[in-house]
Amino acid sequence: MIAAFITTAAVFVTIIALYFLLDVRKEKQEWKKRVNQLYQDGEKRKSAIVLLGDRFDRTEYAKPIQKRLLEANIPFTPSEYIGALVVAYMGVIIVLNNFFSISFPINFILAGLLLEGAKKLVFLLRKNKMKERFIEQLPQICRTLANGTRSGMTLTQSINLVVQEVNQPAKGEFKRMANELALGIDFTVALRSMEKRIDSREFRLFEATLLIQKKAGGNLFAVLDEMGQTLEERKLLQQEIKTMTAEQRYVAYIVPVIPIFLVLMMNNVIDGFLDPLFSGLGIILFLLFLTGTILTFILVRKVTNIKV
Repeated sequence: MIAAFITTAAVFVTIIALYFLLDVRKEKQEWKKRVNQLYQDGEKRKSAIVLLGDRFDRTEYAKPIQKRLLEANIPFTPSEYIGALVVAYMGVIIVLNNFFSISFPINFILAGLLLEGAKKLVFLLRKNKMKERFIEQLPQICRTLANGTRSGMTLTQSINLVVQEVNQPAKGEFKRMANELALGIDFTVALRSMEKRIDSREFRLFEATLLIQKKAGGNLFAVLDEMGQTLEERKLLQQEIKTMTAEQRYVAYIVPVIPIFLVLMMNNVIDGFLDPLFSGLGIILFLLFLTGTILTFILVRKVTNIKV
């Protein structure tokens, strides 16, 4: 009898505790909702810096920067890119001053040169990165178009299917093509317009296949399926080549960095170590070093850039 009473009382107390716990959580959620409405007024507020950045992104000066960032597949807005450059510039100045004992104005000049070289290198390495990703998606695009045509869809309907199935950047390009076709632009004109934006051998082959099949007719499914397999094999071969030449490519990046790092470290250990570098003979040797380093980097990149 006592055990049953204790069990009933424990269950009753547990139910009451749960009730009060849920009531407290509900009040907490309502309090947070009122605070958000009070301070944010239902919208996310932006700081003055963000608003200035948004205004800069809409200017004519920001358009070429945005274009370069898109071509290099860098997910920054122009204002974020400029802000990153400023922060990086100040960071390099602080590092040169504190760790390598390079004072004003040499640290400002050297930081600008290093930042400009790093910027050029980043854009050089990521140039056509979006095109490469698009080419990597071509096998999937061919298979999607082939499956669409086999199921009875027209080529235009299959292109809309590609828009739904593939990811960026191919999704954006084919969505633009689908919109152009919906506006009444000829299929050949829309496809050649895309070819000018992509500008690669693989896509030119893809374009020629579609145009020939559209004019001459034939089994489009079989042609697209075979092309997808061929492009997939090319993709695997290119990945194998990149794996085999990875060591040489990383050597091309490391070799120019090592002597610069050693010179800066020696300047930190020995006062005035860089002073002879800014004399007449030192400037000539510095220019010869830069020329040799750049040529070495270009030659190694040329050797390891094997085209299939």
